[in-house]
Amino acid sequence: MDTAVVLVSGGLDSATVLAMARAEGWRCHALSVDYGQRHRAELDAAAAVSRALGAEGHRVVRVDLAVFGGSALTDASIAVPTAPTAGIPVTYVPARNTILLALALAQAEVLGADAIYTGANAVDYSGYPDCRPAFLEAFEALANLATKRAVEGAPVAIRAPILHLGKAEIIRRGHELGVDFSRTVSCYRADGQGRACGACDACRLRREGFAGAGLADPTRYQPGAT
Repeated sequence: MDTAVVLVSGGLDSATVLAMARAEGWRCHALSVDYGQRHRAELDAAAAVSRALGAEGHRVVRVDLAVFGGSALTDASIAVPTAPTAGIPVTYVPARNTILLALALAQAEVLGADAIYTGANAVDYSGYPDCRPAFLEAFEALANLATKRAVEGAPVAIRAPILHLGKAEIIRRGHELGVDFSRTVSCYRADGQGRACGACDACRLRREGFAGAGLADPTRYQPGAT
């Protein structure tokens, strides 16, 4: 089997991507990043998902983006919105996907991995600019200019297999591959037990996705969540 690094956030998108990569026959090394996000529940979920889906290992790298702030996910003084907003929302984390992919690239080069899998999605998402196809294409070009293995003839591919799928289709695909979505955490305001708030954008997209897929929503909600 060929080796791949899979970015695993703990959410349902990246869990489905890990399952897809495993189904394609890749030996998968899961990578999560503790970037100073509001809660650790998603990192605990990432570890559980990685074990359940047969990753070769799961590594967590810490890069504290909270020192810069600028996002409701890394700055406690900025409230997570509970209603749709115009433009790119305050839950966008400056340069997050660029940093996450760069860390995955470093691991891929050391492991001799031929691919990096990411759960980026450009259909049912919050409008983040670093989830667009053009960004991923540009990063792959950069990766193959910047690494020793690439200039010596072994390029790395950036794979985003759910990039053009709607949330319901992602959930159906994950369900077919045996993903236990009850292990995943999507909420921007999850509590210490990983229970969802039910009101943020991530919760809305997740709820609509299960409804569209015609599957029971296994999400655990906080008391009083709507």
